[in-house]
Amino acid sequence: MSETMKDYEKELEESMKKIEEGDILTGTVISVDEKEVVLDLKYYAEGVIPAEDYSREPGFNLKEEVHPGDEVSATVVRKDDGNGNILLSRVEASDVLAWEKLKEYKESGQVLDVVVKGITNAGVIAYVEGVRGFIPASKLALNYVEDTEEYLNKPIQVQVIDLDKESKKLILSAKEILREKAEEERKRMISNVQVGLVTEGTVESLQPYGAFVNLGNGLSGLVHISQICEKRIKKPSEVLSVGDKVKVKVTAVKDGKLSLSIKEASDLMAKEIEEEEIYEAPDAGQEATTSLGSLFANIKLD
Repeated sequence: MSETMKDYEKELEESMKKIEEGDILTGTVISVDEKEVVLDLKYYAEGVIPAEDYSREPGFNLKEEVHPGDEVSATVVRKDDGNGNILLSRVEASDVLAWEKLKEYKESGQVLDVVVKGITNAGVIAYVEGVRGFIPASKLALNYVEDTEEYLNKPIQVQVIDLDKESKKLILSAKEILREKAEEERKRMISNVQVGLVTEGTVESLQPYGAFVNLGNGLSGLVHISQICEKRIKKPSEVLSVGDKVKVKVTAVKDGKLSLSIKEASDLMAKEIEEEEIYEAPDAGQEATTSLGSLFANIKLD
């Protein structure tokens, strides 16, 4: 089939469009070197972005960060750079486009991969869309980070939690992402705990309705007041104190939570001792106490 002028109508129209200084154009990277990036703008002239007008990010390396085929938006600085090319600035375009993109990131909660480029007394600095962002020390990890130096030049995942275009302030946080991952890992570990497991834990808090017992490996479960001992008690503190080591039996695993029983663990231990006395068999009682550490020894967590 023969090609006609109509087949190239779109390309022809783009090549004849009028370009003015201040316009934001989007093109495809043709070539990159240490000094500049060259763009195909689908226009009679190519676009050139000098290295100093590509990014304000400290230590930014054009050849490492920019590749042929990448799409780049930049502002027209001059329609002719003296060599027949259109002189562009990505930095100027970023000032306009970046804040719109950052607003989208905040609204969507998108997880962003950044590298820490600077350290301050109260946190660290990272760049998103060429904009300087601040990550407070309280938002770097699940707990407050005293020594932020260890984060320098390290990759980290963050979300935009606040921004102000007028004052050019951008606040980032890694904490919410880490909290979500920790919760997912906790639920995955809990799903591997078998009902009937007897293990040892430490009482970490007492409530009117029961006691929370820390089993290690980031896991804890509730011993309801009715499952603490055989006799009826009005409050857990009558028989337990925070820090007590107790044997517990896992009685239920539901909705990412563990239900535990001290009473059933005690009954089971007593039964095993009784069977050993009757049969004098050292291996009697297959439902023996198991440490949570040995339970997870062969479980691989991603």
